[in-house]
Amino acid sequence: MNVVLPTEDKQMQHIIEKVRHGQRLTLEDGIYLYQSDDLLTIGQLANEVALRKNGKKVYFIENMSLYFTNVCEAHCAFCNFRKDEGEEGSYTLSGQQMIEYVEQHFHPGVREFHIVGGHNPHVPFQYYVDSLKALKERFPEVTLKAYTAAEIDFFSRISGLSYKEVLQELMKAGLQSLTGGGAEILSDHYRKKMRVDKADVTQYLQVHRTAHELGLRTHTTMLYGSIETKEDRIRHLMQIRELQDETNGFLVFIPLSMQPINPRAGIRRRNSAFEDLKTIAISRLMLDNFQHIKAYFINIGVQLTQVALTMGASDAHGTIVKEKISHAAGALTPEGITREDLIWLIKGAGRIPVERDTFYNEIKVYE
Repeated sequence: MNVVLPTEDKQMQHIIEKVRHGQRLTLEDGIYLYQSDDLLTIGQLANEVALRKNGKKVYFIENMSLYFTNVCEAHCAFCNFRKDEGEEGSYTLSGQQMIEYVEQHFHPGVREFHIVGGHNPHVPFQYYVDSLKALKERFPEVTLKAYTAAEIDFFSRISGLSYKEVLQELMKAGLQSLTGGGAEILSDHYRKKMRVDKADVTQYLQVHRTAHELGLRTHTTMLYGSIETKEDRIRHLMQIRELQDETNGFLVFIPLSMQPINPRAGIRRRNSAFEDLKTIAISRLMLDNFQHIKAYFINIGVQLTQVALTMGASDAHGTIVKEKISHAAGALTPEGITREDLIWLIKGAGRIPVERDTFYNEIKVYE
């Protein structure tokens, strides 16, 4: 039994009662939680919800992050991964080149390829289809979790196909789930200020809605810690909660802590540990219709991830092997982690590690 710390704060008491009675939190509730400095109460309340939904189980997957191209037509203000065609360090790999890369790092435990990349207008849509096809033919047993909603919107623009047609072509090639990226903050004002010149809010949500209608379960994110307000964050959570009410197609929500462009950037240029934990906990409390909230160690570090497992997170992500996007933007964390370290990390938080597949089917429970 969890004991939420006694508080004389009437608004907090009201929120505790709502959560315990399964009542949905409002915009005002969410903003209030962000304004509160009572992290322990918020974290314990989120922990109660996580335990109610998943018991002590915390999930992870053996996966690899793959990036076919870093050439991108977009110039988002927060991105240090993108390159222009011909710029030093730019690349576009063929399916065969990617297979050679995978074979150097692959081992039989890998269950998922997490595939994202730049919006490269110098190759046709068929290139992106063939990339998946090549991987699926060579590694038929590995789930292809590929492309962001923003990439799907980009493919639709370069091919002249509808979202549905784009997704159907990719599914024929082996696509089994969409990644969560491209959401950033679901606010048109934010997207304009941060030069997010890719899928807008409506388009992001519509791609996921279409994917869910086609039977794809997908992932979704929020990139927080730049110019957005606390209200922007809560409205973001409410928009994906609304779509989840409609489709029940999201598997997990992943809060992504913004990384400074310069790896040597000082502590004041990063989100605080307090802010990261609070965001995970508030996400758990607001997203009552999501089964899982992920603590993404690439952005918040392995030790804070461990703490997050007692504050609402029920997923510790995966082994990754070699992450590039957050590290291009200054992440100071490991580029990957071993299965043994993930198990150790989860057990250290008093939780039960569960190896899963992409769709949260349990592969092995490490009691």
